[in-house]
Amino acid sequence: MTTFDLNGTTVEASVDHPHLLAALRDELGVTSPKDGCSPSGQCGCCTVLVDGKARVSCQTSMDKADGASITTLEGLDEDERQRYAMTFAAHGALQCGFCIPGIVMRTKALLDKASSKGKVLERGDAARHLGAHLCRCTGYVKVLDAVESLAAGEVPVPLPRGGVGSSGIKVEAFELSLGDRPYVDDLCPEGLLHAALRLADHARADIVRIDTSAAEAVDGVHRVLTAADIPGARRVGIIHIDWPVMIPEGGRTSYLGDVLAVVVADDRETARRAAELVTVEQVPLTVYSDPVVAVAADEDAVWELDGNVLSVSTYARGDVEAALAGSAHVVEEVFQTQRIEHAFVEPESTLAVPTVLPGDDPSGEGSGDQPGLYVYSGGQGVWDDRNQIASVLDVDTSRITVELVSNGGAFGGKEDMSNQAHAALAAWVTGRPVKCTLSREESLLMHPKRHPIRMAYRAGCDVDGRLTGLWVRMIGDSGPYASVGMKVLERAAGHASGPYVLPTIDVEATAVRTNSPVCGAFRGFGANQAQFAMEGVLDRLAEKAGISGWEIRSRNVISPGAVWGPGQIMDDGCLGARACLDEVKDAYDDAVADGRPVGLGLGLKNSGLGNGFKEVARAVVHFRDDGRVEVRHCWTEMGQGVHTVAMQVAVEELGIDPECIDVIVDTTRELGAGQTTGSRGTLMGAGSVADACRNALADGCRIGVDYEGEYRVDWTNSLNDGVENPIIHSTFGYAAQLVVLDPETGGVDRVVAAHDVGRAVNPMLCEGQVEGAVHMGLGYALTEGFPADDEARPRNETLRSLGIIRPKDMPDVDVRLVESPQPNAPYGIKGVGEIGLVPTAGAVAAALHAHDGMWRHSLPMAAPDQQEHWADWDGR
Repeated sequence: MTTFDLNGTTVEASVDHPHLLAALRDELGVTSPKDGCSPSGQCGCCTVLVDGKARVSCQTSMDKADGASITTLEGLDEDERQRYAMTFAAHGALQCGFCIPGIVMRTKALLDKASSKGKVLERGDAARHLGAHLCRCTGYVKVLDAVESLAAGEVPVPLPRGGVGSSGIKVEAFELSLGDRPYVDDLCPEGLLHAALRLADHARADIVRIDTSAAEAVDGVHRVLTAADIPGARRVGIIHIDWPVMIPEGGRTSYLGDVLAVVVADDRETARRAAELVTVEQVPLTVYSDPVVAVAADEDAVWELDGNVLSVSTYARGDVEAALAGSAHVVEEVFQTQRIEHAFVEPESTLAVPTVLPGDDPSGEGSGDQPGLYVYSGGQGVWDDRNQIASVLDVDTSRITVELVSNGGAFGGKEDMSNQAHAALAAWVTGRPVKCTLSREESLLMHPKRHPIRMAYRAGCDVDGRLTGLWVRMIGDSGPYASVGMKVLERAAGHASGPYVLPTIDVEATAVRTNSPVCGAFRGFGANQAQFAMEGVLDRLAEKAGISGWEIRSRNVISPGAVWGPGQIMDDGCLGARACLDEVKDAYDDAVADGRPVGLGLGLKNSGLGNGFKEVARAVVHFRDDGRVEVRHCWTEMGQGVHTVAMQVAVEELGIDPECIDVIVDTTRELGAGQTTGSRGTLMGAGSVADACRNALADGCRIGVDYEGEYRVDWTNSLNDGVENPIIHSTFGYAAQLVVLDPETGGVDRVVAAHDVGRAVNPMLCEGQVEGAVHMGLGYALTEGFPADDEARPRNETLRSLGIIRPKDMPDVDVRLVESPQPNAPYGIKGVGEIGLVPTAGAVAAALHAHDGMWRHSLPMAAPDQQEHWADWDGR
């Protein structure tokens, strides 16, 4: 045993733990230190104080902990805890919250050290030291604001929570700051077992035999499950049911994230150690990692799926070839974007708990009780999780309840099931609660990424710089399984022209199945890939026409009544594009006048699904006899603030004290369908909660009554509907971003981000969304990537290797919220999560061209080793 002081009390812990973090969480029940990457020590979420110094506990051995004084957030004086929580909450310095407890402990260590030397912690020093911490949500801007406030001895008073348009603190902000609100991996029911996955050795191989005997012989192992143990469907999927839960003997792996076996054991370490002992007899096959090669191949890249073309999205208006032939200026360019990892800081975790459901036995013999499952998931579509788990277990959906546990970031990467089916199967078979939490390495291999897309563009304009025609061909690597890949390429096709008027257009986008990592939803959903290319050709045309980047956008930006892209006639909501462009005009002119390299990007992104999908969301408002009001909705809280939106709408409509409102994600009833994606939560969540409140007011807000509200978008068209002027999307957000470089170094010095959100439900949180998106967008533009080798094996295996921008390298961000309301949307809301990084890469590329005269066409622009390198393809 190891003995140390924990928060003022002497404790003992087993020396067998791999590190201090495991002892704290698994044995001592201290869960404010979070596990985002153990044992690599690269996320900072598990930071604690060891003898007064900030240490990453997943890299602190039990030997080093012996005799030490360990302090976690739980051990701070209550006044100090509240000071940190108040300050972080008041500044909006948290979103998903998973990283914040570690950042708070690092902040305490920095403040204590500065104080002991009679100094005040400077913002720059704090930014440098916080480089040990990954925050994927905030962009660090408001985090550093909070640290700076604490260093100055200021404890800001948060603005009061209010209705729509107020900047009150986020729901659960205090609990998240202190690590008190549990995530799935923090839950530990009685009798808990742990599951670990045995993943594929080769991206494409025939599986001859799976030998589980060595794993089964390990002390503490309860079961080793393979595909033969699945009682129901062996494949799952959001759109196409094509993703194997496990690959059976006689089957074939199609990427390195395929699961071969599930080991269930007493503890996590035993399960993972035993999973490594599962041996596989296999025959490696040719791997298709290049979509250009795969689309031309004669054999199928993916097991039991015919053909390597997942989808083709097309549309055309007018005679593009004639328009280009008659244009004063024409540019041709092939653009390439890269695969990107979401890097949400909380790895995927699922807990499944067996239940007994009462039922009637028509025979009169026995109780009729039936087994069921209660599953705790951090997924973005808990009803999809429920339906797919039920299909795998071959039971009715009424026997499965999936509770949404607010997750530690997602950005689209938790739409598809990861380990939900495996945890559920393990609990079903063993009759015990089972938790399956992925290691960071497993997470990197398994979940979908941002699509790398190659885009061939030809565009023309007249002598005045007005666009005449656009021809686009795209090919995207979607990996082996559909996920939502066909929709990403469809969205890229629809957004290919950006927020501009084109009299003629011809677009075709192809999603290809390969053996590369699966690609699916990621913030921007195809729009940022397409608009990196569109902004690039626009800047090239501006140079040919002899006008500025701002002027060519001004001459071509969409306006009400204009025909956009696939043929949609734009409504008054598109006034936001012009408003954003005008908002950055002075800053653009000033930078040019000062001789600063400057680039401008203008973008649009739909909110919701659109493309003919029938979208329905419901909410319930319930008045209790104790004076509290429940607001029940159907959306995943993953840092974007949908709980806060629901609360503020209820305050707006009912005029009640926000402190008496309980916001609940209710998965026990059918409140909604589909994923929390595409900025749908704010738009549709606000609409459904508002409708429920109005129904309650009309009935006198009676106690004990469930007042249901609904918001519906069922009037959009598919690209395939054959409508001349289809309504592809109900709502769009718009953004103009200005990137100013340091003229000496060429580094990004400042970003001005003007975002039309329609109506900012909570301006402070909305501003934080934009700052986080700019951080992500700069990484996308300059440094981030997730490349794979010819065998489709990712070359980046750690968080540090992903190239995510650290706090010391984050430039100043000037966020300017524009509110040009969307007609017929609740409160004029448009959303902000998706549009956030759509213009960024194009703006950076233009700024770099202004700096050195070189045009860029491949992402990331500052890290060639992270780029994709495919066979030649120009779309012809």
